[in-house]
Amino acid sequence: MAGFNKLVGSYAEAMAGLEDGMTVIAGGFGLCGIPENLIAEIKRKGSRGLTVVSNNCGVDGFGLGVLLEDRQVAKMISSYVGENALFEQQLLAGELEVELTPQGTLAEKMRAGGAGIPAFFTATGYGTPVGEGKEVREFDGRPYILEESIRGDFAIVKAWKGDRYGNLVYRHTAQNFNPMAATAGKITVVEIEELVEPGELEPSQIHTPGIYVDRMIVGSFEKRIEQRTVRAAN
Repeated sequence: MAGFNKLVGSYAEAMAGLEDGMTVIAGGFGLCGIPENLIAEIKRKGSRGLTVVSNNCGVDGFGLGVLLEDRQVAKMISSYVGENALFEQQLLAGELEVELTPQGTLAEKMRAGGAGIPAFFTATGYGTPVGEGKEVREFDGRPYILEESIRGDFAIVKAWKGDRYGNLVYRHTAQNFNPMAATAGKITVVEIEELVEPGELEPSQIHTPGIYVDRMIVGSFEKRIEQRTVRAAN
């Protein structure tokens, strides 16, 4: 079963083959469940002209935000970008192309891409700038716009547990976007917190089967909190 072993020994090996101008799909929600070390490896490699697909673009100095520092990202396809001042600066200066996409539509674009579905109709965005220039059809008396699915050259994913065959389990908020992203990459790279033996994961609890995973590495994570809300001590 050696050919089924998805484990690699370094982050350089995990991201081998990433080239300038490629499309990278990244899982996670805010700073929760993001593949932070794979993102750091992309920064180290210095790949440029990237199209990055993710719910958001991290924050200044962490997550996908670090890729903006050296202007490695040419285009961002995302839903929410409000926590990143550098992102705002590059957008307003015309240095960064941005395609804002409703959150549910973005998730479905990834899922459909992974399922081999080239496009789908959705009511979300009709009559707004999101729907401008897109094909419209009516179903049961309601207008829908055509949205194309997304496939990436690479998908980078963060999971909680995995076995060496690439079977994955996500934890809590990390279930947002990671499972969809994992299916939508030509090469899917996963970093996990805990490696378990094959058979240790309950089959009915596996979120992503190993058939979708090409490479996997065990990492350690900062798990930064995006916004802390605290109350003063009495």
